[in-house]
Amino acid sequence: MNIEKTLHHRAPYLLIQQVLQHSKDDLKARSSFSGEEFFLKGHFPGMPVVPGAMMQEMTTQAAGLLLTTYYSPVPDYDSHKTQGWALGVLRAVHGARYKNFARPGDELEISVELTDRIEQSFRFRGKIACGGKTIMTNEFTLVNISDESLRSHP
Repeated sequence: MNIEKTLHHRAPYLLIQQVLQHSKDDLKARSSFSGEEFFLKGHFPGMPVVPGAMMQEMTTQAAGLLLTTYYSPVPDYDSHKTQGWALGVLRAVHGARYKNFARPGDELEISVELTDRIEQSFRFRGKIACGGKTIMTNEFTLVNISDESLRSHP
């Protein structure tokens, strides 16, 4: 899977480094961080940990890969070329639990499972594990919408 063709995200905000496996109902990916990332430099000096918001974003990006691959309203979607749609926009976070920290050098496995779909609205269950132990779980909803919504300001 070509991550940059599938997602709009780019460095330094692209958080998924490798897709391990995927199907129309679930996706597993991997990421790790060096400690030089912008969000680790000040969180926290001398004892860096991956912010919870970034862990939420890792699951959101993994779910976005699944949506674009299997549920795109656009045939042969290409984030570099396709216009008219914003795929996998975060609509709601229904809950998140953080059980442990992720630190520079940790190899994180990100898993998402599609649990419900209504038209272009998709509910997911996410999980991040480190060393085989779950460190974060969440539930959230993504939507596919017109990209005009992202361009216009009220």
